[in-house]
Amino acid sequence: MRDDEVAEALLSAKLLHGSGRGATAWRELAALVGSAAEDDPDLAAAWHDLRADTVAGAGGTGVPATVRGHAAVLAACAARNGPLLDRLRAWVARLPAESAEPAGVELVANTLAGDAQVHGPVVQARDITGGVHVHQVRPPAPPRPVPRQLLPVPAHFTDRRRELLMLDELRDGREPGVAQVIVVTGQAGVGKTALVSRWLGGREAEFPDGQLYVDLEGGAPGAPAGPVEVLGSLLRAFGETVEPTGLAERAALWRSVTAARRFALMVDNALTAADVRVLLPSAPDSLVLAASRQRLTGLAVDGAGFCRLGVLDPSAAQELFARGAGRARAEREPSAAREIVALCGGLPLAIRLAAARLAARPDQPVASLRDALTAGAGPLGELRAEGAGTVQAVMDASYRALPPDAARLYRCLGLLPTGLFDPALAAAAGGWDAAGAGLLIDVLVEANLLEPSGADRYRFHALVRLHAAQRAEAEDPAPVRDEVLRRYVDWCLAVATAAEEVLSPSHRTLRRDYAFPLPAVAPFAGDAEALAWLEAHHDALAAAVSLAADRRWHAAAWQLADALWPMFLRLRLYDAWIAAHGTGLTAAREDGDAAGEARMLTSGGIGLRSAGRHEEASAWFTQALELARTKGDFRDEAQALTGLGTTCREAGQLDRAAAAHQRALELRELVGYRRGAALSRLRLGELALDLADFEAAADHLDRAHRDLAAENDLYDAARARALLGFAWARAGRRADGERELGRALEEFDATGSTFWRARALEMLGELAEHAGDLATARRRYGDALLIYGAVSPLDVERAQGRLRALGPEDAPS
Repeated sequence: MRDDEVAEALLSAKLLHGSGRGATAWRELAALVGSAAEDDPDLAAAWHDLRADTVAGAGGTGVPATVRGHAAVLAACAARNGPLLDRLRAWVARLPAESAEPAGVELVANTLAGDAQVHGPVVQARDITGGVHVHQVRPPAPPRPVPRQLLPVPAHFTDRRRELLMLDELRDGREPGVAQVIVVTGQAGVGKTALVSRWLGGREAEFPDGQLYVDLEGGAPGAPAGPVEVLGSLLRAFGETVEPTGLAERAALWRSVTAARRFALMVDNALTAADVRVLLPSAPDSLVLAASRQRLTGLAVDGAGFCRLGVLDPSAAQELFARGAGRARAEREPSAAREIVALCGGLPLAIRLAAARLAARPDQPVASLRDALTAGAGPLGELRAEGAGTVQAVMDASYRALPPDAARLYRCLGLLPTGLFDPALAAAAGGWDAAGAGLLIDVLVEANLLEPSGADRYRFHALVRLHAAQRAEAEDPAPVRDEVLRRYVDWCLAVATAAEEVLSPSHRTLRRDYAFPLPAVAPFAGDAEALAWLEAHHDALAAAVSLAADRRWHAAAWQLADALWPMFLRLRLYDAWIAAHGTGLTAAREDGDAAGEARMLTSGGIGLRSAGRHEEASAWFTQALELARTKGDFRDEAQALTGLGTTCREAGQLDRAAAAHQRALELRELVGYRRGAALSRLRLGELALDLADFEAAADHLDRAHRDLAAENDLYDAARARALLGFAWARAGRRADGERELGRALEEFDATGSTFWRARALEMLGELAEHAGDLATARRRYGDALLIYGAVSPLDVERAQGRLRALGPEDAPS
């Protein structure tokens, strides 16, 4: 007996039960199926559905279409259970023959007169002996259309080739014969729904039983859609009359109804993995594709593949804007168009709303929209369209879904003058411990409000950062906001000071003042780690100096500028160096701290001199010299003289430079400042090199190198070694000199001194050129030029001049 014959017999059992004469047969069927259903959830669900329809229709006639469907599903489930199927076949064979419902009953229509008709079975006889049994057969329902529920793709859908290819690869790499789950995740407004609709729309033939869409409303105000209601809507899409009211029953029915279908289900705006998991079918080769602002990483246990959607790159963002606003219009005002796209931060929703606003105002200049976005409510509030809300509205929805502590961290980070964060910074700003802050950062990353940006670092999208700041302004009182900002400044000062102590151990650390207790600052393992931290945070640290000055935290402003000395010196960040010390100088004077003022003048003067601003540098060093003499501070006087001497040397005033450095050396030896004296000897050695007095230079530099190494000043010791090697080579000890320069290169690599690595390469080029080895000289100058181009534009011209002086590359040596 075939499975379909078993299904037909099940219908017969229903009829027997409904007519009151088949109760025994029905109990037998219940015993057979019920015992097997205990270990088979799908079979249990199918049996439950058939039994419920039978009881509901007891005493009636005919077989509803839903009952036929349940019987067919029950038979299909039984077919997977060999012993049960055999028992069912044996039971069917025992059913009374007259109970079987005619399988081929058709509708009959007899014309009586005119247009009058009788529908259904008709008995036409003169004499009837015996019983007449009439079974009413309902006309079959018209076939339902295959559900194609995907949302339309926006008219100006742009780019996303990489993500579409990623979805193709995920689909093509699926495990055959099982249902597949894919998650497309990204921040609000990034175009997840459009991407999924576009991709699924191109694969309609792959899903002959339909493409369904359900919005779980995870980003909407109020409670999200409930799973019971969602399952009901999906079941109705497949033509089911939904009766089970509990979640477990509907989920079982959903799996039963879809067991043999090949379809795709798009789940939009899910909040949790559990929201999606309850909708997963068991149908082979079916697909559930979830689009969510949450990362839904919990679905990894269900074998999900993940596709993260980021903002558009600049060229694609510009193209999307041009399509929406009108290409000719955008090309007439290209600068304003680029600024609008930049203000939108590559976020497709923001770009489409900006373009729509212009399209609705054909006479409005593009520049007027740019001006509106940079004033008033800004991009978050200005970018709106009828029926589409605002960019702020979609970000508000993501924010409302956050737990309270994560929402507080979101607001804290939005206040800070940096878009890059790590757990230590977040912990300090909010007063958490590092572990707690790390967990809250994970919540923000899961919600796509923060995104990873390298090892253990995270960043805001520009519009998300603006939204976070607005929420802080709206929800947190001024004292709370001030505390967050001061904790941030204190953390910058503490960690920068720890880096300073590693990178410049002999540099005298001035006083440090903190407003709040600090979390423990992990020590740096060495120069390279400390310098890498400074380089990674240099924008945030420079911004913290300005923030402290703006808030009139004068001591914190100059102390932080002072702590950043090794960062400015090693990385040659001239603009930031000069700006921070200008701010620090004003703050030190407001604070009334003479030591801080002197440090700002000398350290800032070095920055001005290094940037080629010699006249300003001399003015700063002169002020420092006068301040030191007023205080009678020989150490500060020597520091000011060293700055003046170096500035004079670079201006070509070698005699004045020598006198200043010699006096600085005498003062430093007088006060017993060994490291300072060694630095003065290094300066005198440089002057001797300028005068081509290589023997005298070597004497100064050899002593300077030994004293600096003894003081554990590895950076300045390496500088002295490089200059000593150059002096020895020019004095006739070329092998010794090149060996010292090679060792200095290794030390610059170890200490992360990119600029001085380039200087050492340039010196090796000079030695090769002096020896007539122009090929080696050209290579050395070229290597130095590559480094200067990234860290010291002022030195690029000199290196280029050296290369030009060598002549064409193919010129004879």
